[in-house]
Amino acid sequence: MSRAEFNSLLVRAHVAAVYLPSHSSPAQNQYTFAYTITITNGASLPVQLLSRHWIITDADEQIQEVRGEGVVGEQPVIQPQASFRYTSGANLTTPIGYMEGSYSMVVRETMAIDSASLPTFEVPVSAFSLHTPNALN
Repeated sequence: MSRAEFNSLLVRAHVAAVYLPSHSSPAQNQYTFAYTITITNGASLPVQLLSRHWIITDADEQIQEVRGEGVVGEQPVIQPQASFRYTSGANLTTPIGYMEGSYSMVVRETMAIDSASLPTFEVPVSAFSLHTPNALN
């Protein structure tokens, strides 16, 4: 099985996003959102999340690009048939925007091997909406 097949068939990311009015200041064009990602490993081998890449676009088409190691300070190993869930946040200057991105991962056949020497594969995260409750009405 190729890395692309491994990715698209067996490891998936699901997103749920919510507006946080108590952390936002619309008068100052600050809109804060939380998003919860659940990454599910449907494979028979463990996988490890190494890094993330996000493209965050607001309604004015201003783009923020975020790259970094792991998520929320972790590079989790996700066992076969298990999931890893985390919550993070994003700030926009408009009440509507969207995010999309990917995770770089490796198959962890053995933990004795340094992850830098293993081939990586990408898990895409399709674009998802960030919007205040009444912004799309």
